[in-house]
Amino acid sequence: MALQILILVGGLALILFGANWLVDGSSSIAKKFGLSEFVIGLTIVGIGTSTPEMVVSFMSAFQGKADMAIGNIVGSNIFNVLMILGVTALISPLAITKTNLRRDIPLNILVTVLLIVLGMNFTIFGKGNDLLCRIDGLILLAIFAWYLWKSFKSDNGDTREEGEGIKTYKTLTSVILIIAGLAGLVIGGRLFVDSATQLAKMFGVSDKFIAITIMAAGTSMPELATCVVAALKGRGQLALGNVLGSNISNILLILGGAAVISPLSFGSMTYVDLGVVLVAAVLIFLSAYCFKKKELDRIEASIFIILEICYMWYLITHL
Repeated sequence: MALQILILVGGLALILFGANWLVDGSSSIAKKFGLSEFVIGLTIVGIGTSTPEMVVSFMSAFQGKADMAIGNIVGSNIFNVLMILGVTALISPLAITKTNLRRDIPLNILVTVLLIVLGMNFTIFGKGNDLLCRIDGLILLAIFAWYLWKSFKSDNGDTREEGEGIKTYKTLTSVILIIAGLAGLVIGGRLFVDSATQLAKMFGVSDKFIAITIMAAGTSMPELATCVVAALKGRGQLALGNVLGSNISNILLILGGAAVISPLSFGSMTYVDLGVVLVAAVLIFLSAYCFKKKELDRIEASIFIILEICYMWYLITHL
């Protein structure tokens, strides 16, 4: 057990260093090439920090463990919004732009609804089975490709937070920082997840519980570290783009790809699990109109964190 705890701490250290390098390199690239921090967060950072989820879900799909693959993504998306955005906004309230409200946040809600509709086909419509088949996976991947193209095409580099205070590196140095940061996040995230899973198995809990709690939180550590560092550096749009990008990538790219590898059964998912992931997506939209307009403020951040704690408590009491 002592060795697993040591690995856990080492993995966390790698995650923190990786997050710092990734934020610095990505912000520099955004400023140098006139891209918005949000789009950089949505693509390079969002997809990059989703790599641990990709590793876990793809390996689970290869091994026929649908509970692990789906539970990991559902749990990660809930944790990303309620805990990560909550903690980030507590540090520094996050501005929500018109583009966020018009395109990115609604798409996050729509892909979450699409996941539930495709995965719970029999429960909702009484036809087929409650699973993501290979055709469903191809549909999700096609939507992901369209979204990436649309994001870059419509980006004009214009956000409130761009420019001032960003340290600019040479292009090669920025790329090295991004690669080193992603490597630290991936390796650190993998070490963290493996050690946390081993510790959990010592207590004899189920695959679904491990996936939706420990694995979900563990594979979301890169997003947490990246968002916290971004908030501390005043890069709010990078943090928001990271979470939205990660959640959209988790559903469209990772579950889409995993379903192409092997159809994924939703048999272990409950109405509570799927309801919470949908509510979490909707809450980002609602936060733009409650309390301070077009901002995720500290009051809303506190509500997010309380909801995550309540959901974790529910899972623990319903083992």
